[in-house]
Amino acid sequence: MNNNNIDLFRNYNMASHNIKYNYLKSRTNQTMDFVEKMHTIFNNFDTKMEIWDILEQLNSFTDMSDPDISIPNLYHAFQTAEMMRADNQPDWMQLIGLLHDIGKIMYIKGNDKDGTGIHQQWAIVGDTFAVGCKLPDTLIFSEFNQYNPDMKNDQYNTTLGIYKKECGLDNVLFSWGHDEYLYKILDSNKNPNILPPEALYIIRFHSLYAYHNRSSYMYFQSEKDKTFFHWLKVFNTYDLYSKTDTIYEYNTLKEYYMKLIQKYFQNTYLYI
Repeated sequence: MNNNNIDLFRNYNMASHNIKYNYLKSRTNQTMDFVEKMHTIFNNFDTKMEIWDILEQLNSFTDMSDPDISIPNLYHAFQTAEMMRADNQPDWMQLIGLLHDIGKIMYIKGNDKDGTGIHQQWAIVGDTFAVGCKLPDTLIFSEFNQYNPDMKNDQYNTTLGIYKKECGLDNVLFSWGHDEYLYKILDSNKNPNILPPEALYIIRFHSLYAYHNRSSYMYFQSEKDKTFFHWLKVFNTYDLYSKTDTIYEYNTLKEYYMKLIQKYFQNTYLYI
């Protein structure tokens, strides 16, 4: 894989007003109370959708927080998966490359008021961060940290906050978004699958850049986190460096990836 263009990606210096606004709204509104509310609203998994239909529906969704590409999310999914396939990564990882962003489908159940709609996406997309503890300076647009109400709460504004050292990221609550939503979907008994635990770890934390790219939150690491950290780094390489404007004829890829879906999922649909 060619990583020579490292400085071209995740460059927010020239970010548009819409991108900055998305991060400002997320940092301002993503509090402990808000995140707990979103878990209550979205964790009922009462809508049945074919996995392939979710992928195709995301053809109408463009991530407002991403400075690298302006093409629909579906194409990025194929780019990520195909680069993994070309490098002979495990087939479960290729599948996760394809599916890692399908949690963005929450917009069909969400609304703009809560940032879970098609026009207001601040609780769907963007880098994630832990709530219930101090917001680190390593976050993108860290100058927005001051606007989060929890940072004025002595229970939440210390390094560890409500957590204990080495408690494990599994026991930390994170800002609401497509990562957390998809993780909860795939971890639900309503959606039986045989994906390895590394796959679910990637799903949940692939947007936690402050952790896997800036080394924040290391004090929360458990032995599991130390073991799985490698997979986040590997996945991030593909997620990031596959962002080109190359457009795939995705119908020609459907047969291959449907076989992977049928291998790892009991059903070809999900309850979302």
